[in-house]
Amino acid sequence: MDKLSEILKSLLQPLVAILIGLAVGAVAILIVGGSVTETYIEMWKGAFGNFYFFTNTLARATPIILIGLGVALAFRAGFFNLGSEGQMVMGALSAALTAIYLPGTGWMKMVAALLAGMIAAGLWSAFAGWLDARFGMNLIMTTLLLNYIAILFAGYLVAFPLKDRSGSAAMSQTVKIDSAVWLPKLFQGMTLHAGFLIALCATITLALFIRYTVKGYEIRMMGGNPLFASYGGVDRARLMLISMFASGALAGLAGSVEVLGSQYRYLDGALTTPGYAWSGIMATLLASSNPIGTALAAILLAALQTGGMGMERNTDVPLEVSSIIQAVLILFVSARIAYSFITFKRKKAGAKNGSAA
Repeated sequence: MDKLSEILKSLLQPLVAILIGLAVGAVAILIVGGSVTETYIEMWKGAFGNFYFFTNTLARATPIILIGLGVALAFRAGFFNLGSEGQMVMGALSAALTAIYLPGTGWMKMVAALLAGMIAAGLWSAFAGWLDARFGMNLIMTTLLLNYIAILFAGYLVAFPLKDRSGSAAMSQTVKIDSAVWLPKLFQGMTLHAGFLIALCATITLALFIRYTVKGYEIRMMGGNPLFASYGGVDRARLMLISMFASGALAGLAGSVEVLGSQYRYLDGALTTPGYAWSGIMATLLASSNPIGTALAAILLAALQTGGMGMERNTDVPLEVSSIIQAVLILFVSARIAYSFITFKRKKAGAKNGSAA
């Protein structure tokens, strides 16, 4: 019973956030002169109206799920990894180059490309963790700044030395990956590819890992009470490097499956413009770093984005309304985190003064 009430309580806060977001969105719709009912019906149809739109939503959710899982892992360990965007880019670029230049059969190159993307992104993320462990550099700042380095570095490579110069190509991109290396589509004529199955497997694996393994317990303990974890013999620096590597690897996997399943090359800006990384972070925060909840929240955010496109096509309401709803979700989550932090500080101060146990 206690466990059920705990689950219901964890679902209540995201539900309240969604309802508030929809209420604010309704106000915005009324301001621009639209019908709230009609607009939300069109938004629903754009996300789940038929099988084609439903698979589009799941395809858009795939990188968000993987990024959200990586962020959730780091957050559960108490490490704030905000470098998912750069890690995703490094993973996507590495996967594309491996798929293009590595000799071998199609499936071998596919597996190698996915692994290369995970390793490159994992090392990029672990580097930020090493800077924290070795020099005490703020993890939030280093992960954020490394985003810019990764994005600009990848942009330079595909704009100059690795640019596709065949035909009349004028975009900053690599040459196209051979079709034998592409991730297979799950349904003919649909955009949904095998990357979604990889995301589902990663969700279940991470949930079981955190809940039932020794290392998962150490991660939960470090995130919940670092002093107790250190007293219990958990090496913070080692756990940070492992957690940051795994977190970055999942973000790199997100970029890799997009390159191999949707874009079939590395195209500058194709991963950063849709905001996959920040949507993944938002999904994690909405779900309080629960892997299953993160996957569901990622699908919800993807539905808001694909549904917003359908809303704009079929009504006079602009796409920005769906952005307003997402912004309200961010505001709600930020307020909740700020409140939790202030409460924690007060309890800590009270304990020092002898007024709290």
